[in-house]
Amino acid sequence: MKAVSPLYSPVDGEIVAVNDALADSLEVLGTDAYGQGWMIKVKLSDEAALSKLMDLAAYEKQCGESH
Repeated sequence: MKAVSPLYSPVDGEIVAVNDALADSLEVLGTDAYGQGWMIKVKLSDEAALSKLMDLAAYEKQCGESH
């Protein structure tokens, strides 16, 4: 069964590409999220917003603290 859910983004911008291949192979999100599992490409409204994002270590720490 396929369902639609909102996608929340930490940055604002214009969607310039959508990975249509995911529609037929959602498992790629779990197996290759940083490669073939990309969802959208965004042209940022404000590149300064990137400086407010967590790096991988900070994100992993936050995820560990929430469990």
